[in-house]
Amino acid sequence: MKVSIAHQEGMKFEAKTSKSSFVIDCPVISPVEYFLAGIITCSATDIILIPKNQGYSVKNLVVDGDVVRNETQPCKFNTLHLTYSFDSDADDTTAARWVMASLETYCSTINTIRDTTKISYSVTHNGKLIKENEALISGGGMKIDMGEIEACPS
Repeated sequence: MKVSIAHQEGMKFEAKTSKSSFVIDCPVISPVEYFLAGIITCSATDIILIPKNQGYSVKNLVVDGDVVRNETQPCKFNTLHLTYSFDSDADDTTAARWVMASLETYCSTINTIRDTTKISYSVTHNGKLIKENEALISGGGMKIDMGEIEACPS
C-alpha cells in the first residue's frame, strides 16, 4: 500500500492512493479525525462483510468511537471505546461474535494500534444492549499475568 500527500494551499492536502484521491482540509477535519474515521470504517466494513459471507444481513449500522488522548505531546490515543449499534437477522451471540472477530482478528487498523491503546467496545443488537464496556482479549499495552503455566520440557 502506498499513499502520497501533496500540499495544495493553506492547510489543504491532496491524498492519492492507487485507487483514488481525496482532499484533507485540516481546518475542517484534522488528520487525527481522519485517522479515527479510518479505524472505525475498517471495523464497520467487517460488520457488513462477515455476516454477508455467512448468509446474514446487517442494517442500520452505526459505529461511534470515543478516544482519550495524551494531554501533552505526543497526543497519542490512550483509550478507544467503540459503540456498535445494528440490526440483523442473526441471534445476539452471532452478532457479538462478528464484532469480536473484527476487533480481535480482521480489522487491520485496530490491530495496528492495539498494543499502545486500551480498546473497549459495546454492542447494541436489534435494539438490545448485548455487550457493555468489554475489553479486548489482548493488546492495550497490558501484560496479563497468567500465573505459572506448566509446559512440556524442551
